[in-house]
Amino acid sequence: MNHQAYEQCIQACLECMEACNVCYDACLSEEDLKMMVNCIRMDRECADICAFAVKSMQSNSPFATQICQLCAEICEACGNECKKHDHEHCQKCAESCFKCAEACRKMAS
Repeated sequence: MNHQAYEQCIQACLECMEACNVCYDACLSEEDLKMMVNCIRMDRECADICAFAVKSMQSNSPFATQICQLCAEICEACGNECKKHDHEHCQKCAESCFKCAEACRKMAS
């Protein structure tokens, strides 16, 4: 598959990675840090897999499909965790995660 075929998924992954990094940083400043532990953990996992998925697509990896499928699963899990929290950064992150999961599933199919 060529780079253009990946473009929409790459963009969604980059946006999700940014949203997760912003959420991660903002969660560290929340008053009840203990309540945010799972959100922080998922933000890290999600940002990392999004970066890896982008790299795999940009380098036309033969494993890009599988990596994007895993990325979709992790994005879905991160989105589900973030949507539990009322903070604006968590809600924005959840939205971005679900969008990325959809793009990754579409690309992987």
